[in-house]
Amino acid sequence: MSKSIPTLVANDPWLEPYTDHIRWRMQQLDERLQSIQQQAGSLENYASRHLNHGIHLNGDQSAWIIREWAPAAHSVSLVGDFNQWNPEATPLSRDQQGGWQTELPKKLIKHKELIKLHIVGADGSVRDRIPATILRCVQDSKTHDYSGQVWSPETAYTWKHSFDPATIKAPTIYEAHVGMAGEAPRLHSYREFAEQVLPRIAELGYNTIQLMAVQEHPYYGSFGYHVSSFFAPCSRFGTPDELKYLIDTAHGLGIAVLLDIVHSHAVKNIAEGLNDFDGSGNQYFHAGDRGNQPQWDSKCFDYGKSEVQQFLLSNVRYWLEEFHFDGFRFDGITSMLYHHHGTVAFDHYDKYFLDGPDEDAILYLGLATTLAKQIQPGALLIAEDMSGMPGLCRPAKEGGVGFTHRLAMGIPDYWIKLLKHKQDEDWKPEEMWGVMTNRRYGEANIAYAESHDQALVGDKTIAFRLMDQDMYWHMSIDDQHGGIERGIALHKLIRLFTLVSGGEGWLNFMGNEFGHPEWLDFPREGNDWSYHYCRRQWSLVDNPELRYQYLNAFDGSMMNLTEKYQLLQSPPAKLLYVHNDDQILAAERAGLIFVFNFNPHQSFPDYLIPVDDEGPYKIVLNSDSAAHGGHRRIDPSIIPQTNAETQLPLYIPSRCCLVLKKWE
Repeated sequence: MSKSIPTLVANDPWLEPYTDHIRWRMQQLDERLQSIQQQAGSLENYASRHLNHGIHLNGDQSAWIIREWAPAAHSVSLVGDFNQWNPEATPLSRDQQGGWQTELPKKLIKHKELIKLHIVGADGSVRDRIPATILRCVQDSKTHDYSGQVWSPETAYTWKHSFDPATIKAPTIYEAHVGMAGEAPRLHSYREFAEQVLPRIAELGYNTIQLMAVQEHPYYGSFGYHVSSFFAPCSRFGTPDELKYLIDTAHGLGIAVLLDIVHSHAVKNIAEGLNDFDGSGNQYFHAGDRGNQPQWDSKCFDYGKSEVQQFLLSNVRYWLEEFHFDGFRFDGITSMLYHHHGTVAFDHYDKYFLDGPDEDAILYLGLATTLAKQIQPGALLIAEDMSGMPGLCRPAKEGGVGFTHRLAMGIPDYWIKLLKHKQDEDWKPEEMWGVMTNRRYGEANIAYAESHDQALVGDKTIAFRLMDQDMYWHMSIDDQHGGIERGIALHKLIRLFTLVSGGEGWLNFMGNEFGHPEWLDFPREGNDWSYHYCRRQWSLVDNPELRYQYLNAFDGSMMNLTEKYQLLQSPPAKLLYVHNDDQILAAERAGLIFVFNFNPHQSFPDYLIPVDDEGPYKIVLNSDSAAHGGHRRIDPSIIPQTNAETQLPLYIPSRCCLVLKKWE
């Protein structure tokens, strides 16, 4: 083992006691990559299970090759429309590695025909199962049962736009769910999203979309996080080609598209998913209690098993190559990283290295990020981790795991706590700044004030916490309601404050930019399977008589400012001034001066803000402007000038934020 000091340790002296362990992790990854190289020739070749398992046409397109991994099964046969679902008609033969295979003439099975595997398991169970790497699943509208569908169109999708995610220097992410992206109370489609929602996202200025619920999942209300078929785009929203059309259209608008990929667990359903596939109880997942994720009522992959590694790595390759995704947001990886699934307090570095980490999962994630960057060097790889594992977002060669960004999950939790438990008068900007800026040096964060988590029924978005049911009655532009005035002002302050100080990227959930007034509630038995709360009411923001337009305009101004001044790829914000009693804070980032007044009552004339450079300054963003639904208390033509002490005298209205730039 090399005795050189890993860069990760050199950059963080607190990691010195764990130097040997970090070296060991690096060695494990190197040795596994070498083993894969010897076995398959390359990591990319190794990640090819989707190309040689499932159902595919052979090289000369003359025959179907059906192959499946089910090592403990007693027998496997193919059933479907083509053989009247007869389990005796089309048996597969077993090889020595636990694979099952058969070959059928091309004319026997047609595009879009339904199929399953009839498996007699190790435990004597007899079940019809969906092939593990099936490329499409469909649900019967009457029985609600899922089947695999042969997907082999005569004409492949023709891509119109090329796109390099390396052009995205700092992601501004619009988190979206296709099914609920329209206003009508129903399911919406990939094509509708491409034609009706993408233009809105582009107009606001976001450069990245994160698509949720793409991998097939049997229960719509799981938000896509209980995946059953990992290679199948969700058929609720359309065909695979229609998903490609969505991504292609986004690329034509200069927008990267990320897949919210779920490798942290899988649905436990036997009929639709991988659970107990060969009757052994532990084919893809750990045996016994270790194979269960009790918080999510789901199954945990055995990341130490080579076939499972190969299955999941192939999934990474498939989405990047087949659908031209530009990267991933890896869901729920805290559950992967630790045997306890992250249910402890991470109050000591031992928790990351000695007390509970799942080294098999950490190794798998290192392989996954390595593969993704080999296929697409500019791929964006975002980790949803609340533990703060050191090195998660540093390159493997430095001792890290290889992600490019992590979600700043503590920030939305902080805003909820503040809004629930403290009066406006008790907000302390110094404390707020400390929470926003508390992140690991050198590991890029995606800052966000709220995501889909806060929009779900049982929780509340920031807008709804601020204004609640008053939003139903007092959002007219000529209704001067105090609660609405407060809510609109603080909504803007909270979002800009988080954007400026919280990280190196930004995330917003669909509709939150304009303060969507209602929670999300999927159709379920408890609401009579209603879609009423499972949609986005764009008519609210489009209505010129309502105030939602102002929040939307401010969000667009934030995105424009971010892009114009390259705000998020600039070094972290520097605190210039804070006064807790006045509730004033000023910071500098990307050469801009950001001034926040959280005071609910007091406006300050000629308030002195220290800045680094003397001279005149011009306001480039003002939350109190008419366009942003403010009270127009600031004259935009005034150009403040620093005094002899390089202080900038400003009129700072209550509940207002200003952005200034040195005026040349």
